[in-house]
Amino acid sequence: MPETNIKYASSLDEKLIDRILAEVREDEIVSMSTDVINIPSPTGEELQMAQYMQSALQKLGLDITWQEVEEARANVVGRWKGSGGGKNLMFNGHMDTSNTGQEEFLTGLGYKPHAVVKDGFIYGLGIYNMKGALVCYTNAVRALQRAGVRLKGDVIIAAVAGEIEKTQWGEFKGKEYRGYGYGTHYLVNHGVLPDMCILGEPTDMHVVLEHFGSLWVRISCTGIYVHTAFCEGREEMNSIRRMVELMPPLLKWIEGWEKKASYGGKKALVNLGGIRGGHAWRASRTPEKTDLFLDVRVPPTIPMAEARREIQRVFFDLEKAHADWGLEFETYVSVPGARISEEHEMIRAIDRNHERITGKTPEREVVTWCSDASVLSRFGVETVNYGPSSGPRDKEGEKVRIQTLADITKIYALTAAELCGVSA
Repeated sequence: MPETNIKYASSLDEKLIDRILAEVREDEIVSMSTDVINIPSPTGEELQMAQYMQSALQKLGLDITWQEVEEARANVVGRWKGSGGGKNLMFNGHMDTSNTGQEEFLTGLGYKPHAVVKDGFIYGLGIYNMKGALVCYTNAVRALQRAGVRLKGDVIIAAVAGEIEKTQWGEFKGKEYRGYGYGTHYLVNHGVLPDMCILGEPTDMHVVLEHFGSLWVRISCTGIYVHTAFCEGREEMNSIRRMVELMPPLLKWIEGWEKKASYGGKKALVNLGGIRGGHAWRASRTPEKTDLFLDVRVPPTIPMAEARREIQRVFFDLEKAHADWGLEFETYVSVPGARISEEHEMIRAIDRNHERITGKTPEREVVTWCSDASVLSRFGVETVNYGPSSGPRDKEGEKVRIQTLADITKIYALTAAELCGVSA
């Protein structure tokens, strides 16, 4: 982005800005961050975290809506009502964490639901994705209130269940598998429709104007089920052997798709997400079926139906070549990409306030991960991803610099004041 003097374009009075910024308190951000990390909330088990957010938002005097999305799972929506005549801004953040905290192979401090404050960072499961954003939203509203600000439009803080990229399939049923926008779908289907939304996903304070979508595909083949002693002469009818034969044309398609559908400097990645066949407890039998699971990333410029047709063409070719293999094709996740114009007033406000706080305009980035912007944008809610993180996760797990949390809290507060308008 070319250099500009956008910091001078704010509609807010300089004295008011100073008052707002003075009310952002780092110790309160650290305290709330440790609180939320210490509440385990894997997908499907967000209830205690929801109760905490309900209490925190009630203490700010917000009007609370408790949306029970299913038994023992809820969204919490806090609305700070404006005086009228302004636009409504939502801050949306998911309460479920990327991992459960019980994974034995994830040993770093940041992979556990136990907060550690060390060397200017906060470590702990969820601080990065994305409890840290919920902390910043809450403290941004608190700073505005303390500064005596009265807004025209409403500010909404939505703490939602079930955003993490996972879904039900086959025997994997239950609330722990209901993610991928589950809570935000309920949110917008039940009346929470602001003019615009900021998602504080961990973007390293980059402005993510666009992100890819995701299409999950299952391709299966069948084979004979027979004792090892009786498979001689029929080894090639083993479904795993058949899947091995299907892999080269599929890998060739993947290579072409990743190049053809690349966008924003990012490859349209296809992950071999899973494969299963046979019976580990009975290796003396040939597997009657083998399943291959793919995650196909789709740029925001390609409709999901078109992406599905692309991979299905390969499947039809395989099915024609192996008509007696019992091939199956299924798509079981379809989450479209999302985008917002760089000219949107929310983007301009974030740019101005980011520059004011950090001294430079925020970087732009296209990402291949998905967010609830996919849901919100389909309901006409213009959404941007812009949130606190401090570099990618590493072996230590999730961590965010305390200064980053404080800076983005200030930016959120000023942006809300600009977009919603300040009453005289």
